[in-house]
Amino acid sequence: MRTTVGIIGAGPAGLLLARLLHNAGIDSVVLESRDRAYVEHRQRAGILEQGTVDVLRAAGAGDRMDREGLPHDGIELRHDKKRHRVDFPALTGGRSVMVYAQTEVCKDLIALQLKDGGPLLFEAEALAVEGAETDTPRIRFRHEGREDVLECEYVVGCDGFWGVARKAIPAELTKVFERAYPFAWLGILADVPPSHDELVYARHDRGFALLSMRSPSVSRLYLQVPEGTDAGSWEDEEIWDELERRFETDDDWTLERGPITQKSVTPMRSYVHEPMRHGRLFLAGDAAHIVPPTGAKGLNLAVGDVVTFARALTYRKETGSAERLDAYSETCLRRVWQAERFSYDMTSLLHRAPDATPFEDRMQLARLERIAASRAAETDLAEGYTGFPFE
Repeated sequence: MRTTVGIIGAGPAGLLLARLLHNAGIDSVVLESRDRAYVEHRQRAGILEQGTVDVLRAAGAGDRMDREGLPHDGIELRHDKKRHRVDFPALTGGRSVMVYAQTEVCKDLIALQLKDGGPLLFEAEALAVEGAETDTPRIRFRHEGREDVLECEYVVGCDGFWGVARKAIPAELTKVFERAYPFAWLGILADVPPSHDELVYARHDRGFALLSMRSPSVSRLYLQVPEGTDAGSWEDEEIWDELERRFETDDDWTLERGPITQKSVTPMRSYVHEPMRHGRLFLAGDAAHIVPPTGAKGLNLAVGDVVTFARALTYRKETGSAERLDAYSETCLRRVWQAERFSYDMTSLLHRAPDATPFEDRMQLARLERIAASRAAETDLAEGYTGFPFE
């Protein structure tokens, strides 16, 4: 089996890359270890930056997003029962975000790929990337009970933190930067309309809380909990009671309750692997970097990576120059580190560490008050949240 670009992973990054390459007249094959149902239903991110929305539209994958997605022009910050809204378009020259779940992005891209794209193989487990430093890298994979080889000109690893792509880069050539946080998020899906029309980020002495949504009838909410928490140890009413405490305001706002359909715990971690390229192997998304979810950057960073690769390969096709491919890692990492910084800032602003001192508590409150009082501070937050430009 032979192709120009072998893509490992059919998450939003791998699927979008396949679409971008198809539109540029470049063939690819996508290998995904899970079945289609799993890919289309795994709950992940739900906030799309302005740049991601624009890319999906330009790629021909934005029709259903524009019909069913929820455009958001701001977020609300809460602390000490106070409420402050950050108006994105007013601070960024018109930029905003879209609430549209990763599951729906994947469904749209899978449908397009199966309709007119290159091969998309589900239950095709990538076993190894070989010959990354040569002009003919290969992906060994297992599909339908037998091993096969995909011969490529380029390999892009969109296979997540635990995938095989990153393992093909020699350890002596890599640098890893990481931070583990001493808390996690207990997340729930609930069959109840959202209690606010925009996301609410709450800083509370008992811990952080986030009010989000998946649709006009489904709420997505999160609580900061200790690292290692078992989601099953929290009763439904206990979760609602704690959310109510942390979202409390000094006006008549109320939190609507409903049946909880799903519970999960998300660990918090920052991680960057450098470089993001070795020979003709390119890493994208969680294979190269992870951010804590506070800044809503994970999926959007992955989109930035594959857009950068697709543009670089198209440039190579049109001009014969590999200059942009050679600069892939450096180009992506500039954006990655700004997103890491923003996600770290949002996390440290809103979460209370287990060993937090009174001084640290007051510093958090001072930072929140600064955002509420300073247009410059608000603008910095709004620019980071709506997304750093693709280069």
